[in-house]
Amino acid sequence: MDWQQNGQQNGQQNWPAPSAPKPIVLIGAGGIVRDAHLPAYRMAGLTVEGVTDLAPARARALAADWGIATVHASVAEATQRGTAVVYDIAVPPGAITSILPHLPDGAAVLIQKPMGPDQTTARDIRRICRDKGLKAAVNFQLRFSPMMMAARQIIESGRIGDLLEVEVHLNVYTPWQIFPFLIPMDRVEIAVHSIHYLDTLRALAGTPKGVFARSLRDPRAADFAQTRTSVILDYDAPLRGIMSINHNHQNGRRAQDASFRIEGTRGAITIKLGVMYDYPRGEPDELWLAEDGGDWVQVPLSGGWFVEAFMGPMRNLQRFDAGEDAALFSGVEDAYQTMALVEACFAAMTRPSEPLILD
Repeated sequence: MDWQQNGQQNGQQNWPAPSAPKPIVLIGAGGIVRDAHLPAYRMAGLTVEGVTDLAPARARALAADWGIATVHASVAEATQRGTAVVYDIAVPPGAITSILPHLPDGAAVLIQKPMGPDQTTARDIRRICRDKGLKAAVNFQLRFSPMMMAARQIIESGRIGDLLEVEVHLNVYTPWQIFPFLIPMDRVEIAVHSIHYLDTLRALAGTPKGVFARSLRDPRAADFAQTRTSVILDYDAPLRGIMSINHNHQNGRRAQDASFRIEGTRGAITIKLGVMYDYPRGEPDELWLAEDGGDWVQVPLSGGWFVEAFMGPMRNLQRFDAGEDAALFSGVEDAYQTMALVEACFAAMTRPSEPLILD
């Protein structure tokens, strides 16, 4: 995607604001809406005028805390404003296909990631969006974060040359017990966490040809299906892609790491994912750049993954709806490719590795 066509100026780390934003109606009033969507929309100067949720008390509490004018009794009631509003669907992935058919044809809608629980559902979501002519994006917000926006611009400008290495490394302690809804799920780590990294690697380096993957349970988080992951991304040579994820490191701060490393023929970038340290309190994000063998220089950032990144998908959607942006950076067509990559990871887990021949 050409960022210049979408209002991206050199060095700009936050997606440009729409000139005449539409009000937003929330479908879903859960924790991600309270902790990230609403703070980001307030920061972006966007108005949320309505909310609905299967738990009416939760919707009423959210409306009271955030000054939302209307609590709708149902999705049908929430969609009565037609295309005069933008819809933010923040529900569990398995519920998305039951809500999309109720939206007005041609409506602008932001769908919470992932795009369904699996690729089959993602295909259904894509079909519904196509059939109804929805202007639909998926909330893969890490690619919109200031650190990743800056990294993408550095890569596209040629400052680090041709890409040779993209690596994601995570060795932290994530308190999985605060996510009890994940306990019954068969697909956990890749499906709800590393999907962010896979999507962002696609945004930075393109979609790989294939993958090798393993994702494992850990006795230190025994209730959850997987909390450790290894992925090799198969790009055309000379680009190497790798991801190593461990959420169970309980040995203090010294050996913790949550980072992207991107190396090219003329330089390198390292990115610190600050929110993953002492989650959910976190530390500041960081981006460092080295060019032509010179010293490492820290690039100032205009915000963090939480919550500034959450402004981007909604701003881009609003601008696309108004004709101010030429494309959706995280539209359903692109997001479907991320879901295909995730599905390939799970498929790879079912295939045996090449055995050693020791005789």
